[in-house]
Amino acid sequence: MPKVSAVIVPYASYLRVYEPLAAFPEPERSHWARYARRPDRPSYQDELRRSLADLLPTPPVAVPVQESADAFVTEAGGVLYVCPWRTRLRGWQALGALGEELPVPVLDAVLPPLVRHQAAQDYERWLSRNPDARPWIRTATWEVPLDWFVLVTDEEREYDKGSGADGGAAPVLRYRTPMVQARRRVARGLRTLRESLDEGPLIDGLTDVGRWLEEFHPRSLVELDYGGLVHVLPAGDLAGDHSAADVAAGIEALREGDGEAAGEAYGRLMERWRAVRDRRSAN
Repeated sequence: MPKVSAVIVPYASYLRVYEPLAAFPEPERSHWARYARRPDRPSYQDELRRSLADLLPTPPVAVPVQESADAFVTEAGGVLYVCPWRTRLRGWQALGALGEELPVPVLDAVLPPLVRHQAAQDYERWLSRNPDARPWIRTATWEVPLDWFVLVTDEEREYDKGSGADGGAAPVLRYRTPMVQARRRVARGLRTLRESLDEGPLIDGLTDVGRWLEEFHPRSLVELDYGGLVHVLPAGDLAGDHSAADVAAGIEALREGDGEAAGEAYGRLMERWRAVRDRRSAN
């Protein structure tokens, strides 16, 4: 049996904001500066495993008792950037959304009503003391929301097919862009969509993402990471996945009034993600 640390926990994608170290107040800034020098920093899989492990006790732990002191760290242009996990805050927010995703009998079996009620009360008390709190990470299961692709371009796509061997490096597919570019693309995309389409999930989602981005330092980095979805998509499909290019082509076609080209771009996206949606339904 493989060790727990070697088990892959798949099926989630991530939208992350990395803020420059200077954007954090003391003493948090010093904490992250020390943290960045650690040689054993955990990965996104470690983060997800810890969250899932909390569901094993009886009764399950709906939200971590203590906030995580971990983060994702990267360096670019000589600047250190930090993306705190904030697992506890994200757990509360995810718990609030579960009622819309799961039937009540399933939800009660996973997290009993008493556990959810206690977590909701804890969140209300915490939020009254931290009204401006926001997560640095957004998570989506079994998909990459189309509005996330508006923030990036195909030129920013980074793909590594991995080693392919058992226990080897997993594939990686991600995009990373400066915050100023992400905000500009959101504004331009929203203008085109509102002029061309009725209000709907795409416009609502992009509006929400745009508001979230405004909460961060203007010199931050934005990262869209396929995360565990690389284990769902076949290698050939993953290598040929240029969803950001299709989203950009669709918006540009709408801007030019070319409904047929916009429909073709949308069709490519739907076809590409159909296999993932089918697997989600099967599970």
